[in-house]
Amino acid sequence: MFQAILDWSEVWALLIPLITYQLQRNQPRFLRPILLYLVGALFLNLTGDIVGDFKAYLPGWLQTNILFYNIHSLFRFGCFIYFFNEIDQLDFSLFRNILTLFYLILITMNYFFLENYFDQIRISGNLFIIEAYFLLIFCLLYYLSQLRNEVVNLSDSKVFWVVTGLSIYVVINFYIFLFYVPMIQENPMLAEKMWSVHNIAYIVLCLFITKALYVPLQPNH
Repeated sequence: MFQAILDWSEVWALLIPLITYQLQRNQPRFLRPILLYLVGALFLNLTGDIVGDFKAYLPGWLQTNILFYNIHSLFRFGCFIYFFNEIDQLDFSLFRNILTLFYLILITMNYFFLENYFDQIRISGNLFIIEAYFLLIFCLLYYLSQLRNEVVNLSDSKVFWVVTGLSIYVVINFYIFLFYVPMIQENPMLAEKMWSVHNIAYIVLCLFITKALYVPLQPNH
């Protein structure tokens, strides 16, 4: 039962910040991409889990949920980059634009030469690795900008909690994504256990987003 609850955490964990938002509706503009992500991720994860657990009752063309995970990776990156562009972060703006362009180039080359994102058999491991790597750089750039501006009370910022939750998620999962495809081929049971670690990190991300919703709005926002 515990494993089943953990397997479905990609769905119920999202409900925590979404329900919190209904109680804390007065949120700044820069959190709109995060709210968009929560709603989109809920749809993708719910659909993916239903397909994964009830595929025996679904038509033949809907026997795998891999496509939903690939779409989720692209959607997540887009929403969080939108978020980073919305916050008051003037430092490294050109570098962030270059990184976004470089990401688009890499995933395009990866699609044409290495992985088919619409493949219903194998998950696109490189896609997740590229996403985690670039999101981690964006998180580090945020922290560097705060240090450069000598911000003292980081925990008073909604942005800090979102970025920290994202940082924890991508740091933990970068290595899982890196070895997940080989693990599926060599040891599927170990790969399943490692994905449970991913789910725990995802719960942490959702909890940190929830914390951000409770942080009082700063005057400059």
